[in-house]
Order: sequence, then C-alpha cells, then structure tokens
Amino acid sequence: MYIKNVAPPSGLLEEIEGSVQGHRDGHGFLIRDSGESDIYLSPNEMRAVLHKDRVKVRIVRQDRKGRPEGRIVEIVERPEQPIIGRLLHEGGLWLVAPEDKRYGQDVMIPKGATGTAKPGQVVVVELTEPPALFGQPVGRVKEVLGEIDDPGMEIEIAVRKYSVPHEFSAGCLEQAKGLPDKVLAKDRKDRVDLRDVPLVTIDGEDARDFDDAVYCEPAKVGRGKGWRLLVAIADVSHYVQTGSDIDIDAYDRATSVYFPRRVIPMLPEKLSNGLCSLNPDVDRLCMVCDMLVNAKGDVHAYQFYPAVMHSHARFTYTEVAAILANTRGPEALKRKARVTDLMNLQDVYKALLASRAVRGAVDFETTETQIVCDESGRIERIVPRVRNEAHRLIEEAMLAANVCSADFIQQGKHPGLFRVHEGPTAEKKDILRNYLKALGLGMSISDDPHTSEFQKIAQATKDRPDAQQIHTMLLRSMQQAIYTPVNSGHFGLAYEAYTHFTSPIRRYPDLLVHRVIKAILLDRKYTLPSLPVPGEAHAKLTKRLEKGRAAKGDAPESSAPRVRMSAADQRAWEAAGLHCSANERRADEASRDVEAWLKCKYMREHLGEEYGGVVSAATSFGIFVTLDNLYVEGLVHITELGGEYYRFDELRQELRGERTGIRYAIGSRVQVQVSRVDLDGRKIDFRLVHAGDELVQRAMRDKGVSPPADGRRDKQRLVKDRRLAHAERNRSPIQALKASVKKAAAKKKGGRNNKPQR
Repeated sequence: MYIKNVAPPSGLLEEIEGSVQGHRDGHGFLIRDSGESDIYLSPNEMRAVLHKDRVKVRIVRQDRKGRPEGRIVEIVERPEQPIIGRLLHEGGLWLVAPEDKRYGQDVMIPKGATGTAKPGQVVVVELTEPPALFGQPVGRVKEVLGEIDDPGMEIEIAVRKYSVPHEFSAGCLEQAKGLPDKVLAKDRKDRVDLRDVPLVTIDGEDARDFDDAVYCEPAKVGRGKGWRLLVAIADVSHYVQTGSDIDIDAYDRATSVYFPRRVIPMLPEKLSNGLCSLNPDVDRLCMVCDMLVNAKGDVHAYQFYPAVMHSHARFTYTEVAAILANTRGPEALKRKARVTDLMNLQDVYKALLASRAVRGAVDFETTETQIVCDESGRIERIVPRVRNEAHRLIEEAMLAANVCSADFIQQGKHPGLFRVHEGPTAEKKDILRNYLKALGLGMSISDDPHTSEFQKIAQATKDRPDAQQIHTMLLRSMQQAIYTPVNSGHFGLAYEAYTHFTSPIRRYPDLLVHRVIKAILLDRKYTLPSLPVPGEAHAKLTKRLEKGRAAKGDAPESSAPRVRMSAADQRAWEAAGLHCSANERRADEASRDVEAWLKCKYMREHLGEEYGGVVSAATSFGIFVTLDNLYVEGLVHITELGGEYYRFDELRQELRGERTGIRYAIGSRVQVQVSRVDLDGRKIDFRLVHAGDELVQRAMRDKGVSPPADGRRDKQRLVKDRRLAHAERNRSPIQALKASVKKAAAKKKGGRNNKPQR
C-alpha cells in the first residue's frame, strides 16, 4: 500500500465522529456517522480504543486511490460492553482472550477478580479500566458460562456477543403467570364464532408455536367462480396489553431468535406455545382476514374481524405435499375428512400464483440449509431445506393477508408500520449489469427497473448449471426490507403496499399491525406507548437509511396513497420501525454466527479431506468456495491459487491469472482440500487441489501457450507457493503493512494494492 506522506489538504483537518470497528488483524475502521466511506485506523491507533468505542478522528493521509487513513483525536464515549472470552493463566497473570477477535486486545484480570472461574472456561468480563497506548484493558469476571465444548455454548456466547435479550423480566414472568390456561367465556364476547369452520395449521415438523390457520371453500365472486379464503392469526394483542411488562419485554426483543435446537422467543412460553398458539383441538382467539379471491387470483373483497376458532388438525408441510400429490394415497386416507379442504387450498394457491406471475414478482431459486444436530449439540449433517407445494401454498395465503392488512391501514388513514423493500441502488445496478454482460446472457436491467425484469432473468436462467449463482447475484443487488410508517411499496414482491400481519407470536411489527387494525374496526386511534430508548443497532440502521435516502435523491415515489400523521406520530412510528428492523438484523447476525461456529466445529473433524465445490464469490484476496453436499463455505486465499499474479476484475466478479489466463468466477467448479479451521474467527480455509490443472491447461491453450506436458506445476514452484502462503498467514499486521508498501513501490502503475480488507 503506497502512502503519500505529504501535508494533508485543509479539508482533512476536520474532526469526524463515528464508531470504531475492529479487525482481527489488529487494525480497524471508523464507521462514520454521516454514512460516508470508512476511515482506516492503523494497529497503533487501535491500541487505546476498543471495538464499538465512539471517537473523533482526523484524516492524516490518503493512499494513491484516495482512501483515507485517520488518527484518533478524542474518545467520545466508551459504551458499556461485556466482553466474552476464555480465561487464561499464563506466567502468573490472569487474562481473558476475547472470543470476538475484533476487540484485538486481551483483558487483564486482577488476581481477586476471577470469581469462581477456572482456567480455560468461557466467561463474561466487565471492564474496570479502558485500554491505553501503553496498557491493556483491565476487567473482572462477571459471569461464568462454562467449558468451551459444553452443549449449547455457542448460543450462550452469541446471545451475549450480540446483546440479544434472553431473560424475561420478573414483571413479565409474573404477568404471564397470571394469564388463564385456556380461552375464557368472557373472552369470546363480541367475536365471530368460527369453531365449526375446519381451520387447520400447516407448519414444519419441528414447529412449536402456530401463528396461522387456513381454510378455503369454493365461492361465487362477482359473476364468476372463485374462492373464500380465511387466514386466521393468533390474537396476541388480546393478551399483551400496550405498555404492559410483557409488551415492554416483547418490544425489547422485537423478534424471536432461532438457533439450531433452541429458540429465544419474543413472548413467554405460556403465550408462545400455549395460550396464543393455535394448537389442535382447543379453542383459541384469533384475528381473521376473510377474503374473496377470483379466478385470476385477485382479491375481490376482504374483511377483518376478531373471532374464536378451534383448529381441526395440525398438518406438516411434508404431509400436505404428500396428500396433494396423491389424494387417494395412504397419507390422504389418514386425513380423509380434510382432503377436499386441502384441494380447495391448492386451487386458490394456483390462482394466486398466476396473479404473482402477472405482477412479475421475483421467485429466485436459492438454497437454504438446515443443521441437524444430535442430543449433545454436535452436527450430524447439513441438509438443504426443500420447499414443496405446501410451503408455497401457505406462503401465498399469507402474502394475500398481508397485502389486505396494508390496504386496510391505508384506507383507514391510520399510522402503522409497512414492510418496505426498495429497488436496487445505482451502484448495485451497475455491478449487476456488468455481471450479466460478462456472462453473455443478452439480458440486462433498465435504469429504472421493474421487478418483472429480475424475474425474467431468473426464469431464463433457471435451467443453467450456474442458475444458483445467477439468482444469488440478482438477490444481492437488492436492498434489505425494513419496517417504516412511510409506505413506498415492496419491490421484490411487486406490491404497492405490504405489511406483516401473520406472525404476532414471533414478530413485534405484526403485533402492532393487529392493534392498528382493531383500532380502525372500533373507529379509534392507536397510540404507541413510551417505549425504551433504541440501542446501538437502531443507531447503525438510522445512518444506513440516511445514506440510502441521500443516494436515492429525487427518485420517483410509490403511487400508493400516503397516510397523514402528525410530526410526533411520525417520529414515534419511525423509531418503532427502525428498532424492529435493527433487531431483526441482530437476530439474523446472531443466528448466522452460531451456524458458522457449528460448521467450523464440524469441518474441524474433516481437516485434510478433499471435496468438490463451486466458487460462490470472488474477491481481491481469494475465492470463496461452497462445498457440494455439505453446503459449507470457505476461503481459498489468493496465495493458494498458484505461482502467478491474479488480478481481480470487479466488473466480472472474477480473478484472472495474468500468465495463464485462468479465471475463477462465480459458478466455477473446483476441487479443494480443507486446510485450516479457525473456530474463534468462524473461518474455514481451503487449499486448491492440483491448483486447477484442467482450468490452467484450457486457459493456456486459449492464449496460444503450450501447457506443461504433465499438466502440473513445477514441484519447486509449488513448494515456494506454500511457503509464501504460510509466511503471509503468520506475519504480524505491521509486517504485512511494510511488505505491501514495499511491493506497491516496486510495481509499476496499475500494480496490486494490498490494503487490509474489511
């Protein structure tokens, strides 16, 4: 990395505030509050601060590509942040090595501050002294979690690492204890009695809470044929009163968090698995979206009302798919009384699916995986989640109910939360266009793309060997959906207005939507309570959204009608939406962290084994490969690709060798060996087997160069490659920085730049 050691322009003397994001290699970055590009912080600058600290930085220099490097001038705030790590006793000193390597420094523990912890155990540390330029941080053991190999330890670490609330307050538990065990006669008052309607639930085999039940029957819609579709959703709002102890805990969590073999629920178990769960053969309170769907799959009319229901059956997706595949088969015979109802559901699903195709909503084929563990928590296998007809049937029914909910809130002119998904940014559009051009598909997207353009590309490529990778790139080009009171439509689903109504047991926004719908039905106004101040995740998302709005500029808004609200209402609903969106991200990050930990632990037992795989991403520092059948991703570092210089082509998303012309792009097939597993860093490293001899020979033939007779590299060069790779992995950040500066200075213009990656 070439650094210009010249006096910075006067504009660089500005002090910039933001949050520190550490890196496991010792350096860090300032994440600016303004949302502008990050500022690199050297390992020396990171000695006096910790990951997540808020600081002010002054830019002191830039590299030749104009990327800034900063110097910390003031520490603004040190947030209270428990650090999780392993307690070590070395040379008479006690210290904790943080599990999250972004912290970068071990925490010193005074002799009397270890509590009951023993060496090697995983502990939670509370800092008593911050780090300084010439001193490590000091802390005390606050909690002992146990041994690193204890079953479920990865979850205990994740919930604390991501500050996921995992213990209900005493007030919440006391309030839940006072709730009845069943629906009382007084609770059925002023409700539609649907107990004779054969509503059923359809969920996964391992589901324990049942939010939704469905029923369908043929009906005349207008002058033609159609269906009456009922979607009944657990009436959580009847039991969870606004501003109550249960409500405050639910808002704090904002969502249930799902881990392999464990769920951290949004509501106490008495509600989530009992009183609010639509269990079979018991009465339950519900909110119903009652729809008339015509033959084209359009919702002709709908109404909402509170009801009492009695689930007539608990089906699994596998069971329903088997019945619909053979309505006279053994599964159908066991459920003979419900077969006709399921066939009606299938008919309305097909109509709704046809309407989806007309809208042009996206339907990408991506593979989700499920980790199957044994009783001790060890991974037995990793399997793909197969979506069958029953999954899609329920999905379409829920989408229809959600759309009706959004429309009902808009027509009622009441503030509420919408689920908004905006189209791709200009930068992501350019990346996608260049990727599609490099593939030679002859298809692209316009400057102001409609969802149908993405769906056409997905449909046209579904039978290609690299379909999975193309669909992944299409998905990556889109923005993340958020909750907001300002409706601007849902790009991916091609809806002008959309919200979440169907899962109030596990999502707080759905609970708010239920309360708003009830208020409209009663011709009242629902007012948000005074809720706890949102945390760090909320602040981060706020900055990201501000950056997105600035980039969007004067982009055309949705034609859907806007709900008028006061400035105070707007602020309150925006805060609630940001909080729920941010904690949804937090839950996803915690879940991914646990899955990555389990996969690393699993692959540690397969060191040295060889697997076939597909390149899932290409970067300037190597390629990520997803293994066939195992669905585990790891990195082949650029130093493991062979003895030549590789250039990263950002437009084509590929690495290309300058001497041989060999290319590694998304979808390329390779053979790899598991070479290293870093459990703490959640990283798996692969080594290319035979360094892609077949690809090398083909690429060299294309360039008119004769490949080696035996198709293999010279043994001496291979040894040198591996020695270089080993040296690069083990050099310190300072050594790496000096080496990259030296290499950059030696190269001519256009040479490789090895600035540390985020």
